[in-house]
Amino acid sequence: MKKKRFWRISIGVYSELLLLSAVALILWAVAVYSDAYEQLHDFIEAHEALELDEVLVGLICAGLMGFVFAVRRMNDFRREARFRRSAETQASWTAVHDALTGLPNRRFLEQQAVQMIAERGGMQCHAILAIDLDGFKRVNDLIGHDGGDALLADIAQRLRRLFPDDIVVRLGGDEFVVICKTAPALQLTARAEEIISLLSCPVAIKGVHVEIGACVGIAAPSDRQAATLKDLLLRADYALYSGKKAGRGCAMHYDPAMDGAMSGRAKLEQQLRRAVREKAIVPHYQPLIDLETGDVRGFEVLARWEPAPGQFIPPDEFIQIADDIGIIIELSENLLRRACTDALNWPAHLKIAFNVAPSMMGDRLLAHRILAILADTGLSPRQLEIEVTESALVRDLDTATAVINSLRKEGVTFALDDFGTGYSSLSQLSNLTFDYIKIDRAFVEAVGKDRKRLKIVKSIIALADGLDIPTTAEGIERPEQLAQLKSLDCKFGQGYLFARPMTFTEASGFLQNAAAPEGVAQMKQA
Repeated sequence: MKKKRFWRISIGVYSELLLLSAVALILWAVAVYSDAYEQLHDFIEAHEALELDEVLVGLICAGLMGFVFAVRRMNDFRREARFRRSAETQASWTAVHDALTGLPNRRFLEQQAVQMIAERGGMQCHAILAIDLDGFKRVNDLIGHDGGDALLADIAQRLRRLFPDDIVVRLGGDEFVVICKTAPALQLTARAEEIISLLSCPVAIKGVHVEIGACVGIAAPSDRQAATLKDLLLRADYALYSGKKAGRGCAMHYDPAMDGAMSGRAKLEQQLRRAVREKAIVPHYQPLIDLETGDVRGFEVLARWEPAPGQFIPPDEFIQIADDIGIIIELSENLLRRACTDALNWPAHLKIAFNVAPSMMGDRLLAHRILAILADTGLSPRQLEIEVTESALVRDLDTATAVINSLRKEGVTFALDDFGTGYSSLSQLSNLTFDYIKIDRAFVEAVGKDRKRLKIVKSIIALADGLDIPTTAEGIERPEQLAQLKSLDCKFGQGYLFARPMTFTEASGFLQNAAAPEGVAQMKQA
């Protein structure tokens, strides 16, 4: 290809010179055929003032000027040819390399990697190490996108130094791949651990010391399974996904058993995308009860997905997948919009409590999104309560603080969810203002069974009371739990003892029954 391009450029450079030579030859032939010299001699004799040598000098000068022009033109063509070659080389390089890090990119894997690997012994001599960074988004939000770019460039340099003779590729975002010489499993594990250790080293970016982690998926060819580059990349990706589920800083080898799990996940992802697009995931409502009066304070919004009649997929499963594949915002907005529309049919003093995914609290536009939905549906901000977990706040405290403050100014209330299960509860209560604290069901479930956890529940209620923050107990299922919580002055509660999550129609019927005298009596007895 390069030789063909060279000859095309060479022909272009010399074509005009050849054309000029042909024109000169034609003019000379015409001059000879038409006796141009005799006519010039007659012209000179007719004008006695002109000398023959003067005319000849003029013609020679004109010829020299033409020659100089031709040479300059040829040099221009040569420069243009060099520029074209350089531009084409640069364009070819850019097409298969990442502009930020200078590493080969995904297109390189698709177009050139196979040939390069073949020149180095073939795929049977190579293993794949798939790398995904832990905590990069949080660091990126902390130091800005320019700082995040600088961090990625630094990581690329570290990987280059660690694998000077191997192929290091940036797939995009915070994902990298290393195509290295294959080795026994223990050696590949050691190499993967080297990557994790190297990438976990702190680095100073824009005067800020930042630290991230990494997970590595390992795939190598085996005698039992033929392996193309595409096969190994997929297997390394499966191993990486399994490693990330196991926790931060994990290196995991591919196992054939992962195929079934990943195939099932891929099918579930496809179904989930369609369900979100078609708004097939709907809100159900579980009542929040005033434990002293038995009145309904509001409803917690819970997502329910029923792909087939009677077949429910647990929210803990599909919500995490929605977060992983980047559709959690669309799913949450669908649910919140539907819940706000439903709440318009209930008494104005009732609240709807809506859970926000931890990843969404790092979205600086979250407050704007929520307020836009409230404006579109017409629900008062005072009827909305946002529930956030401690882990959501730890990810990006500054952004979470800005979101909470913006919404509280408009009248939206906030509850700190799953209190006691995080690792910075007291600091969050001192840094932020919450309207409610929710006691995690793990503590409530142990009330009446585990004296140690009962003491924790007492401490949480006492702490909240000292801060003038009402508490809500989750997962109340037995009368003795309710009695114990009421004796501790827990203000609100929810759980199967009162009602299971319900559809909008069922929740409306529940409200009507609860408002009847016999319904109030039943709630108080419960």
